[in-house]
Amino acid sequence: MNKNYYAVIMAGGIGSRFWPISTNKLPKQFHDILGTGNSLIQQTYNRFDTLIPKENILIATNKKYKKLVKKHLPNIASNQILLEPAMKNTAPCILYSALKIFNKNPDGIMIVAPSDHYIENEQEFISNVQTSFDFCSKNDFLLTLGIKPTNPNTGYGYIKFNKTDTAIKEVINFTEKPNLETAEEFLNSGDYLWNAGIFIWSVKSILKAFETYLPEMHQLFSKGNNNYNTASENNFIEENYSKSQKISIDFGIMEKATNVCVLPTNFGWNDLGTWSSLQEKLEADNNQNTVVGGEVIFKNSKGNIIHTQSNKKVVIQGLNDFIVVEKKNVILICPKDKEQEIKEISAEVKSKFGDKFV
Repeated sequence: MNKNYYAVIMAGGIGSRFWPISTNKLPKQFHDILGTGNSLIQQTYNRFDTLIPKENILIATNKKYKKLVKKHLPNIASNQILLEPAMKNTAPCILYSALKIFNKNPDGIMIVAPSDHYIENEQEFISNVQTSFDFCSKNDFLLTLGIKPTNPNTGYGYIKFNKTDTAIKEVINFTEKPNLETAEEFLNSGDYLWNAGIFIWSVKSILKAFETYLPEMHQLFSKGNNNYNTASENNFIEENYSKSQKISIDFGIMEKATNVCVLPTNFGWNDLGTWSSLQEKLEADNNQNTVVGGEVIFKNSKGNIIHTQSNKKVVIQGLNDFIVVEKKNVILICPKDKEQEIKEISAEVKSKFGDKFV
């Protein structure tokens, strides 16, 4: 394995659209929501373990999830867990990890990826990552993996690229989640890819980009150059991280930089952002009902997803296109076409019933 290869797995999100399974205390990346025997963060770690040295896989997470990370990834050393004392979106944690890697290995090439995505063809994914590492080790570019769209999905951002004969394409622009009409235009044009939020670059290239486009953040975190990979790292981060601007890597860097490129991929990706997106990856019966956990009898029911405790007996009669989720003392019953409101529902539950339910 190449000692210059690094992975940063971002595992600090709450996944509130997967309430009530995903909660503030136990977010979805620490659940086996696909019923595979491994949590999502374990699956992500195992994926990178085939290409990247174990000691070079870093986990960026909120400090309150340190014990959960250690429980799910017991072989991870404490200095491989980057503890964020505040939720500041993706740019600060990527800068923190890049400086930590740079101070250890200035020749590092890093991939940044979420901890809670589904990848069907892992061999194809690793092949794409290898292609990206090879490219970024020789070129001063910020590379992202783009997913060839299979439908006009309005839940994803889009990347417009320049059609060339080369495998890696120049990015023309990024578009936030479009409406259906625009998404259909994007799909028909053949010029767009889904933005998976997976990035590859050399640490030198991304640090140069931070210095150019987010200079105040770069200056703030660079003050800790003598602290990274030492016993004083956590204290420095604890004192300074919350002073950082709250901004995503997309807004802060990728949409501004001129040296951005994309590798079109087709490895079977899903961001598992909603219950419906999870249902796409589960085995369904003849009426498109899916079940995780329990044993269900369906009567005159179609298109439902049921997630309950193992061996729980459930009967669903006359229900179509609903999400039914049971977790201990909480039950959610929600039409699939209203699932975008689950985030707001969980906020209302917190207000009415208290923190312990969310």
